[in-house]
Order: sequence, then C-alpha cells, then structure tokens
Amino acid sequence: MTLRVSLVRDGSLLTPAQADEPLPWWSFGKTVIAAAALSLVRDGLLELDEAVAEGPFTLRQLLRHEAGLADYGELANYHAAVAHNEAPWPVEEMLQRLDASRLRYPPGTGWRYSNVGYLYVTRLIERTTDLSFGEALQQRVLAPLGVAQVRLARTRADWGVGAPPAYDPAWVYHGLLVGPLDQAALLLDRLLGGDFLPAPLLAQMQTPYLLGGPLAGRPWVAPGYGLGLMQGPDASGLYLHGHTGGGPGSVVAVYRSATASCAVFAEGSNQGAVEAEVVRQLRASADR
Repeated sequence: MTLRVSLVRDGSLLTPAQADEPLPWWSFGKTVIAAAALSLVRDGLLELDEAVAEGPFTLRQLLRHEAGLADYGELANYHAAVAHNEAPWPVEEMLQRLDASRLRYPPGTGWRYSNVGYLYVTRLIERTTDLSFGEALQQRVLAPLGVAQVRLARTRADWGVGAPPAYDPAWVYHGLLVGPLDQAALLLDRLLGGDFLPAPLLAQMQTPYLLGGPLAGRPWVAPGYGLGLMQGPDASGLYLHGHTGGGPGSVVAVYRSATASCAVFAEGSNQGAVEAEVVRQLRASADR
C-alpha cells in the first residue's frame, strides 16, 4: 500500500508540499462543516443547544451524532447503486428510502453515526449565511484558515483530475471536499491550534461522546466523538483529534496531537492502516 503523508507543526508544513491533485477528503469534511457551524456560534448567529428546523434536535446533537437519525450508509440499495455507477438519488428520495423522519432514539439519549445529520447542518449553514454551502465554507473556514485549492465537488466536473471512474460525488449528500492532502493537515492544525474559535468553544468541540472500548484493527483504545471530531488515545496514551474517511477507491485520516498534525491518504479501503500511519508519524514527531 502506497501512503501519502503530510505533517504540520505550529501551522507550518514540515513535509514536502503535495502536488495540486484534488484528493477526496471524504468524512474529514465533517470537521470542516463543524468548523463552519461553530464559526456561526462564535459570531452569535447560531446556538448549539437550540432546536433546528429539521427536527426536535439541536446543532450540538447533529454535530456529535446524538440526534437519533439513521444513516443512508445503512441502506444496501445505496451501496449497490454506487457500485453500479447509477445516478445519485434526489435528496428527498434518499430521505424517503431511509425513512429519515423516524428517529431511531430520542435525541441526546444515544449515539449513531449519521451523514444525514451533517446534511441538515449544511442546510442550517446555508439558511443562516444566505450563501451556497460552497461559498459559506470558503468565507467561514477555508479563507480564514489560509487553506488553498480546496473546493466542494458536487459533480465529476467539479472534482476534475483523479475522480474515480464513473463515481458521482453527489452520492455524498452533505458535499464532498477535494483538495491537496497538505491543505487538510494545515486546516486541522490551524483550526485546533490557533485562535479561529475562542477557547471555551474549542473545548466544547473537543468534548467527546465516549463510544466504549478498543476498535478491532484500529489504534484507538477509548474512542469518542466530539463536534465533528473523532478522537481518543492510542495504546501509548497519545491523544488525537481529527477524522477518518473513506469512499470508492481510497481512505484518508487527518489528526492532530498536542504538538503536530498529520494527514495520510491511500488507495484501497483499509482505514486502520492510514490511522496507524498517522499515529506513527505523530509519535515520531513528539519524540523529536
């Protein structure tokens, strides 16, 4: 397995700059979506604990996957349609197929990973900013954090070079970010290590819902999920915040420790392998 690695410390890139190829950030995009929503909380335009229009749940519960929503990734027909290169379902058809309005548990009483929850967050951001989602991300997160050559891929033409054969990024209903790998590492380092969010709000972002014990084949011994952040310690006690993601043909992991940030990308489907390399890189960085 060929791994691409970008390492950042104190907001500056330590590894050689990556080519401008737009790699898919997959579910690391959830961290970027959360940053946009929290910038609106920071500016007094949203409240974390007020109910949103889509249901009896709050922004905090959506960002931390505690809203009671199901996930379209649970639908066998979804995976079959993607595998057969079918056109993406219209969003309302997807929600109907999922029976998305039926909550699987009362909000705030459990945890269930849900891409639908992040679709609702993108809609909330658009309503609040009166901008398209791509424009809102650019103005609220990408430009303030000095991240370049990153864009929202709604179509194959948006993605450009490197898109998987016949895959339509519209299957990612909350939007798929594509960009250079080093920009993902820089974004996370500047988000968590800078003053983008005031300290109390950043602390809330990093307060996790604890998910239990170790995950088989993964480095986490006590995983948790914050506001758009997967997080937890590995066996050595190194504590990381960030996100792992995957889609047709590739996986990515982007995490920050107390001293540095690392992004790793690989072809294939082994999320544990890219996470393990992130941990290895960040342990080595901490020992320098």
